[in-house]
This record gives sequence, C-alpha cells and structure tokens, in this order.
Amino acid sequence: MRRLRSYIDPFLIALLSTVAFASVLPARGQGAVAADFVANAAVALLFFLHGAKLSPDAALAGLRHWRLHGLVFLSTFALFPAIGLTAHALAPQLLPAPLWAGVLLVTILPSTVQASIALTSVAGGNVPAAICSASASNLIGLALTPLLAGLLLANGGVSFSAHTVLGIVLQMLAPFIAGQVLRPWIGAFVRRNARMLKFVDYGSILLIVYSAFSHGVVNDIWHQVGVEQIVRVMLMDLALLAVVMSLLTVISRRFGFSRPDEITIVFCGSKKSLATGLPIANVLFAGHVGLAILPVMLFHQIQLMVCATLARRYAANQHAAEIDAQPATATS
Repeated sequence: MRRLRSYIDPFLIALLSTVAFASVLPARGQGAVAADFVANAAVALLFFLHGAKLSPDAALAGLRHWRLHGLVFLSTFALFPAIGLTAHALAPQLLPAPLWAGVLLVTILPSTVQASIALTSVAGGNVPAAICSASASNLIGLALTPLLAGLLLANGGVSFSAHTVLGIVLQMLAPFIAGQVLRPWIGAFVRRNARMLKFVDYGSILLIVYSAFSHGVVNDIWHQVGVEQIVRVMLMDLALLAVVMSLLTVISRRFGFSRPDEITIVFCGSKKSLATGLPIANVLFAGHVGLAILPVMLFHQIQLMVCATLARRYAANQHAAEIDAQPATATS
C-alpha cells in the first residue's frame, strides 16, 4: 500500500476533483468572470514569486555546459514538435482537432523548473546544469512558445495575434520581470517561505483548471469527448515521452556525456511545464480550452510517474555500482 501511495500524486487527485467539481458546479455568468479574474491574478502572482526566487547567479552557474544546454533546448523546442507534427501527419483522424491542438501544445511548452531539478538531484545528476537549463527553458519559452503556437496551431482553434502576445506578456513575463527587479528586497523572504510558493503554484493551476472546465461544461464539453479519446490522448502522451527519453539517452551516450550530464539531459529535456502550459492555453484557445488542456494535464502526471520511477532506478544503479567498487578499492 505504501508503494502504491508513492506512485499516486496527491496533486492528481486535486486535479481530478477540480474537474469533477467544475462538471457539477461550473462557474456561469458573473461567476465565470470572477473565476477568470482570480485565476489570472493567481498566475501573475505565481510568476512574480518565481521571478523573486530565481537567482541569476545560480542559474548561470552551469552555463559552461553549452553542449548539454543545446541538446536540452533542441529536445524541448525542436525534437518534441517534430515528433508531434509527424504523429499528426500520420494519423490526423486519431483525435478531434481540439485534442490534437492540445497534444501539439504539449510539444512546444518549456521544461519544468522544480520537477526537473528535484528529479535530477534524486537521480544523482548535474544539479547546477539542471538549474541553468530548466530556468533558461522557462524564460525562453515565455516568448518562443506563443510564436511556435502561432506557426503550428493555426488550424487548431488558436487565437494568435498581437493582442494574444500582449496577454501572455502581461500575465506571465511582466510579473516575472517585476519579481526579478524586487528580488534584492523580497528574494530571501520568498526562499524562506517555499511552501507559500508551492501553494500558489498548485493553487493557480487548480483555479485555471476550474475556470477552463467551467467554460467547457457550459459549452457541453463532455458530449465532445469520450473515454476512448481520453485513453488515446494518454497513450499519445506516454508514447511521446517514451520516444523523447529514449532518444535523449541514446544521444547522450553517443556523444560521450558523463552519467550526471546524461541524467540532466534526460530529465530536463523531457519535461513540460503545466504551470506555463495552462495559462498559455487559456490565452491561446477560445471556445474549447477545456478540451485543449486535457493533453497537458495528462502529460504532467505521466511525466511525474515515469520520471520518478526512472530517478529511483538511476539512484539505485549508482548505489549498486558504488558497492561493487568498494572491494576493488580495498584490495588495490
């Protein structure tokens, strides 16, 4: 039972509960306007706190590993989209257009920060390089993801215009910059109160999910998607993650990266940020945002379960290797 609980993310339960609550009691009329406002304010607060927390010195500490960062960047913003576009070209009828748009959105999102760094640390990877790669991916993604969305999702119901870009900048990039500016005065407070940041992180996501699915329920979302389609999205997300992680492992070893660097490449290059993805989806998609965010939500949970398992395996293999090396060291 303890092992089962270790694989069940409480946040997944919270996400599913929020979806269920929105399905039964969706926000309507002025309630929907208020829910949207609160969700947007929570996202702005989240990126403000992240800006106040992120140390430029720590993020730049791993910049010397330029080959590693280049591979992570190419995986995040080139390999993922290439695989997604290929799958869509080969099987366009596999999913309805809004779900395909959501899958393609997954492929152009930046990497996570907390999960990438935490999993890299557990597995015994290069943590300074992970901090640099994950942080840079998020900063670049704030500008690059909307641009890629305009190019790749033009037929997927995306509303992409100067107004869209401005909305993303005002909601995420501007608060982040404000946090960086005020970091000398409030950065220490934010770091000491990490639980507050985690609460805002999770809370903002749940608010976005409630707001998005409320719109979806009002627009009859559950009559647009069935269990079979949800299973297909899950399998698509799982296959996408498996292909990328396998390729990154092979490429890392082929180019002679060390084991710690390989771990960093695999974890940072395969993650996709739910915290960034949902606000962007909320701005980009109109009318069917509830359907469009399903692939992002499912990918988030799949990547956590798969990568947590892999991180423990990396750590166990390293521990076993250290034990095997001890007798040889003792007799030498």
